[in-house]
Amino acid sequence: MTGTLSLLRFLLRRERRSLPWWLLGVTLLVLVQSTQSQQLYGTPEALQRLRGTIGANNAVIAMSGPTDLLASIGGEIVFEIFAFAAIVVALMNMFLVGRHTRADEESGRAELIRSARVGRHAPLAAALLLAGLADGVAGLLVFAVAAGTGLPVAGSLLFGLAVTAVGVVFAASTAVAAQVFESTRAVYGTVAALLGAAFALRAAGDVGNDALSWASPIGWGQRTLPYAGDRWWPLLLSVAVAGLLGAAAVALLARRDFGAGLVRPRPGRARASALLGTAYGLAWRLQRGSLAGWVAGLFLLGVAYGSIGDSIEQYVRDNPEIAQFLTGGAADVLNAYLAVTAGVAALLAAAYGVTSVLRARAEETSGRAEVVLATPASRWTWLAGQLSVGLAGTALTLAAFGAGEGFAYGMTVSDLGQVPRLTGVALAYVPAVWLVVGVTVLAFGWLPRPAAVIAWVVVAYCAVITLFADQFDLPGWSREASPFTHTPQAPLDDVTLTPLLVLGVLAAALVAAGYAGFRRRDVAIGS
Repeated sequence: MTGTLSLLRFLLRRERRSLPWWLLGVTLLVLVQSTQSQQLYGTPEALQRLRGTIGANNAVIAMSGPTDLLASIGGEIVFEIFAFAAIVVALMNMFLVGRHTRADEESGRAELIRSARVGRHAPLAAALLLAGLADGVAGLLVFAVAAGTGLPVAGSLLFGLAVTAVGVVFAASTAVAAQVFESTRAVYGTVAALLGAAFALRAAGDVGNDALSWASPIGWGQRTLPYAGDRWWPLLLSVAVAGLLGAAAVALLARRDFGAGLVRPRPGRARASALLGTAYGLAWRLQRGSLAGWVAGLFLLGVAYGSIGDSIEQYVRDNPEIAQFLTGGAADVLNAYLAVTAGVAALLAAAYGVTSVLRARAEETSGRAEVVLATPASRWTWLAGQLSVGLAGTALTLAAFGAGEGFAYGMTVSDLGQVPRLTGVALAYVPAVWLVVGVTVLAFGWLPRPAAVIAWVVVAYCAVITLFADQFDLPGWSREASPFTHTPQAPLDDVTLTPLLVLGVLAAALVAAGYAGFRRRDVAIGS
């Protein structure tokens, strides 16, 4: 363990820009949900109506959590937000531990660190300590926000600890995966699959067999029942499992060679396909796994949203306060709901587009782009190959969401004609999403180092405008800066081509400007 504390200080410095954004995201989730829920369901009568509506809707329960939490307003807040906060914290831990273990070994940084006075187990220990500190801060922020918005202190403390416990389990899970697999992508894919399984088991248990929820770390956190019984003992399950997984990671580290994994990667074919001889084929080959994951995730989200479409009108009648959060108000509840869900899907598609374009930056800094550009492939061809995935992939994710929502809603109303209708509704957001992608390309071309920060700030800004502009009473000029404001909110509004064409032209101009910047600058490696 020699050098663990020095490494920890080094890792904290490396994460000083990205880690605060994760923590801010968790904090804002809890803050917004707490203030909104207390505003909407602050009276016993309103909470009773909510229990009656949600208790009979399995789709809402599957997305949120056990109905036992609805015994109090604090429990209702945990019911609404805990699963999503747990996902954010789990992903934070996955990237923290994966980046400072397996990714560092892949890039060669770990070998450089190991050449100093650093023990064999120090990098793993430092990564786990970093994740533990981040989880502790996340839990402290959740506690502070919950208690600061008027919720009971004891329940707020348990709420924060439950969020921390979920993060610790996934940090240890990532540590084990980093010993088993030889590539960072395999590590992230495995942990993401575990996260998906944890959410699915929790959902299935909440709807049906309660025992399934006890097989999920997310289920353990929810079953502490903050504000609705305050059960502390489920936290011991998370502590025990995290401890066992951490010990397993240490033991597996001692059984493998540096840079290798316990599972050897499958050798590829002796000869590459003709498609891999092009920049387009290479880009699609590199990003096909992440694209498939995003398409599947958006499709399932669409199914979840569509499955409650048939009951949304009754839900708003039982809880009329909800109408103020729908653009069409109570006059056209269903179409207003579908418009809101399409906007959420568009934001997620924009997030995928940003990650896809930033993959070009990762290829550049790793040195792989320079190898490709040493061939007859031009800079434009290489960048166009990367962009083809981002642009087509965002359209695919939106189409998948619309198809999933249309299928689920169509099944509930016996009208599968909703599939093409809602697919079209989702695709109406393609130009706005492409504009966000264009901003990312512009930053990549002219300001490559802060490109990621710029792109995610734009996505966050669009999210605030799309979801909270009315609640925060933001001025009109701030809304006009978001491309989603200029997209017709179908099916509530009629779709007109003019704003979509304008957004498309602006997106093309931004991409062209980004390419001009990329053409003028040097290709950076390791920066």
